[in-house]
Amino acid sequence: MHALAKRVSRELLEPLGVRWRHTLGVIVLGLWALRSGRARPTFRLGRAYLHDIGYAPGLARTGFHPLDGARFVRAAGHERLAGLVAHHSGAWVEAQERGLDRELAEFDDERSLLSRALTYCDLATDPEGRLVDAVARLRAIGDRYGPTSVVGRAIGRSGEQPLTPGPRRGIAARR
Repeated sequence: MHALAKRVSRELLEPLGVRWRHTLGVIVLGLWALRSGRARPTFRLGRAYLHDIGYAPGLARTGFHPLDGARFVRAAGHERLAGLVAHHSGAWVEAQERGLDRELAEFDDERSLLSRALTYCDLATDPEGRLVDAVARLRAIGDRYGPTSVVGRAIGRSGEQPLTPGPRRGIAARR
């Protein structure tokens, strides 16, 4: 899975420049966490390679990358991975803002340590692939899109919750 995910991700995201650099940064952070003992072996690099695959222009159908990416991964026969892609980084709040929460709910949100690790690595990596403070990155994303945008409203509603582990919080909370 790792080699295939890497190949597909490179093919579809490398032309996007910054999106590819971000993806590589997420992978580097995941590797560091694994090697330092801060992450369990369940953190799989294939998931990190594909978490933002929905940004690829050929896959974008709804304009909401977690959903578009999850549909692509599901079509390739990887149901669990599709759920991780669909629900990474608190996607459920933005799905509600976009009116796509029913579509996102078609994918299982496993609410696991693995899903939290993917979210942390995603939010602690800036667009250029550098390690950053995850809370500051959430603020920067909100600032970049503006408070009245779909993304800005979603971040305003969720705050730091995507980084909060535990039941009914962060990526585990859906309502």
